[in-house]
Amino acid sequence: MRDAEAVLEAIVSRRSLRRYTADPVPNELLETLLTAATWSPSAHNRQPWRFVVVREAVNKAALAGAMGRKLREDLTRDGVDEAVIAADVARSYERLTHAPVLVLFCLTMQDMDVYADAARQHNEYLMAVQSVAMAGQNLLLAAHAHGLGACWVCAPLFCPQVVRDALALPQDWQAQGLITLGYPAQTREKTREPLETRVLWR
Repeated sequence: MRDAEAVLEAIVSRRSLRRYTADPVPNELLETLLTAATWSPSAHNRQPWRFVVVREAVNKAALAGAMGRKLREDLTRDGVDEAVIAADVARSYERLTHAPVLVLFCLTMQDMDVYADAARQHNEYLMAVQSVAMAGQNLLLAAHAHGLGACWVCAPLFCPQVVRDALALPQDWQAQGLITLGYPAQTREKTREPLETRVLWR
């Protein structure tokens, strides 16, 4: 019972934290978190997740800069005011470069099933996406359990080729999201909508 309570407590107390101290995260701890990620469920047990750990400041800056340029390009095309664009780009750059560690989550279809029709093939792709997302949740919970702060960032979905080029990824690695990670320098409180507003019982 105590183990079950601890798991539930970790789930409900975890928060998305974006500000971190400058303290480094040990490699051994990162390997523990990545191992936890790999024990999530996956479609056909094919484990389509791939991880890129970005720790070096020059690599974080290169990634953040490239993503920022793409963000600026997209928002400019949308007709967004320059002041808003500048603020969004600066905020994104700061979040990525000030986190001690970035963990990029990718998927590969290399080991997934192949179908002749587009509908089933699309579903197979979605199964891989879901598998990677569950791995991300495992890492988030493991990070929280070890006293780390973390936040899932979806921005790579909007610029997958930019991310691939910035990090020299293999061609079959498709960026899905990244987790910023470090020892927390903030606390946050969040609520959830009442369960009855989100559930149908049949």
